[in-house]
Amino acid sequence: MLFAITCTDKPGAAALRAATRPAHIAHLSAHAGRILLGGPLLSPEGQAVGSLLVIEAADRAEAEAFAAADPYAKAGLFESVTIRPFRTVFRDGAQVGG
Repeated sequence: MLFAITCTDKPGAAALRAATRPAHIAHLSAHAGRILLGGPLLSPEGQAVGSLLVIEAADRAEAEAFAAADPYAKAGLFESVTIRPFRTVFRDGAQVGG
């Protein structure tokens, strides 16, 4: 099952994000096979203000554990984290679902 994980950074946390990014990237790289897409959410000025991941997980509990294990989450970067089931309808410019 797919889950969308949307994380919003705490205000003024750019330095914490930068300091924790290498560990975050290492964590995601170790689980790359289960990540459909991921990247930072940006402010209008182009600064990272959060994160978005779409992952494969057996159930919500597994998706929650994945999100909690992220070094960004462990460092206290996020003001909020939302996890929702996700269904792919379009991928790479083509409809793949209904």
